[in-house]
Amino acid sequence: MSNFCREVITLQLGHYSNFVGTHWWNLQDASLSYDPETPPGEIQSDVVFREGQTLGGHVTHTPRLIAMDLKGSLRTLRQEGSLYESGKDTTAVTWEGNLMMHKESPPEKNSFLEDLDKLDRGEILAEADFYSSSQPQCSAGAVSVDTVNSQLARVQRGYRLEGSVKVWSDFLRIHLHPRTISVIHQYNHDGEAHRLEAYGQGEALLQGAVLEELEDKLHFFVEECDYLQGFQVLCDLADGFAGLGSKVTELLQDSYGGRGILTWGLAPVSHPNSTPMKDLYHMLNCTLGTVHMASHSSFFCPLTLRGGLGRRPSAPIAFPYLTYDPSLWYHSSSVLALALDALTLPYRLKNNSVPMWQVADTLAVSGRKVVAAYGAVPFPMMHGSSLPDALSAYTDALPWKPLSACPEPGDGRCYGQWATLKGYEGQRLISSLAPGTQPPTPLHSLHSGEDVLTSYIRSFYPTAPLALQLVSSPSKLTPPFPQIFSQSLDAQGFLQSQPPPPGSPPPVVSSAPVMTSLQSGPALGSWLSELHRGVSALDIRRMAPSFLSQGPEMADYQEALEQLRLLARCYRDDSGGVMRSSSEEDDDD
Repeated sequence: MSNFCREVITLQLGHYSNFVGTHWWNLQDASLSYDPETPPGEIQSDVVFREGQTLGGHVTHTPRLIAMDLKGSLRTLRQEGSLYESGKDTTAVTWEGNLMMHKESPPEKNSFLEDLDKLDRGEILAEADFYSSSQPQCSAGAVSVDTVNSQLARVQRGYRLEGSVKVWSDFLRIHLHPRTISVIHQYNHDGEAHRLEAYGQGEALLQGAVLEELEDKLHFFVEECDYLQGFQVLCDLADGFAGLGSKVTELLQDSYGGRGILTWGLAPVSHPNSTPMKDLYHMLNCTLGTVHMASHSSFFCPLTLRGGLGRRPSAPIAFPYLTYDPSLWYHSSSVLALALDALTLPYRLKNNSVPMWQVADTLAVSGRKVVAAYGAVPFPMMHGSSLPDALSAYTDALPWKPLSACPEPGDGRCYGQWATLKGYEGQRLISSLAPGTQPPTPLHSLHSGEDVLTSYIRSFYPTAPLALQLVSSPSKLTPPFPQIFSQSLDAQGFLQSQPPPPGSPPPVVSSAPVMTSLQSGPALGSWLSELHRGVSALDIRRMAPSFLSQGPEMADYQEALEQLRLLARCYRDDSGGVMRSSSEEDDDD
């Protein structure tokens, strides 16, 4: 790892955020090189990873991460982890009288976790399910990198964990630092009793022991940083963690002013055992969380595959080359993690890195703290083709889909945009035409990948400020990333020129090119206004009195709605209007 970098501390608040975060860290682990002789890649891994040593002196790389979840959410994962075990027997007792022990059977581990345990113990895996050459980290140095690599070289089959993933630790590939996990014991993950359902419950949590533990963990990770550029916060938006996240981002703003705070509000497509009242709570939590986390962050970006954040959203977002199940958190979180891998690239690169505060300043101008994300997951490109070839196939509409429940504007109005394309490894960024050949499109006549992508996006957004970054390496998909890809893709995630033979099994996709965009524009004004209208139309004291009984006060609730209305007005364009109806204008006046 390099001697200097701009470090980032990650916070994951809530169960779905930990689902997305687990996939995201697995993706980072795939690009992390443990071998000092391996040429360094484009991504500077020690921006988000910290280096340490086990008690046996073996070097470890663990996430610079604080993850918060509820009681019962870990299953087989130990809160303190197993990376720095002392190996001492802690079961000895000094009582000399009669002793009766009741031993509860631990939850069963799925095949992936069992294989990880075998690797940690140094056992030979004849049928390991890994499908990439990237190795997991080893606890206490039990397995050398060379041994792990030789194991992974024998891999033949892939995991299918759809029926066995119940919590995020069921597919966690890497070891965590003992200070990473915080369990909130006041609320249960399973069951109907003592659930963290309301915004006010989450707000009230950040005091006492929870606050002290968070501050202790923050001080530990902050003090070992040489140049802390900021925090990336993944927070559940639809449950009580929205209230906790609002208080956490406020704490970060007060304690670490001047650092970047990029907050991603996560919402699954659906919740298990939902009811109309729970759906109402989800909308209220999303509304209050958006207002307050946006206020305390450098920018706030909701991330969801739902068709909207209201009680009656449209159909989940469909991607042409994915076959994911929207109801499975294991699936939907993997799609968002792939997008987040590209969205967070600007401040994680070795060269041409852009600090978090600069990314935020590019987009969050004039009080417009909420931004929208879009993504092409995967980016459709034919193996061996050029970037102009791939883009010229999408002349009527951009290839990406909404990732923030905010439809893309149709009139090309945008205040600012940050686009990222990763995955043209070995592909041509420009067209290689023979001398004298007429370029089939203007894109084919340009001389750099940056010019090609800039020209293409400006054809849809002619006047919007644009920042972009191109990274050649794709996202590497290591086990147990779900195989949710279309049969029209090959193992590298490229479109196949010929369809596979009938009855042939689809190839295991081991990498994927991804294109994303962060935008600030008038479309967000319409989106925020719609959220405001939906909540304002409710008689909350009659429909959800229990929501207010747990906080906030009615006056605070009404103030938050007013802040949301004013936030929507920030997205008026220079001519004084946003993309909305005359009735919405009347509401504001």
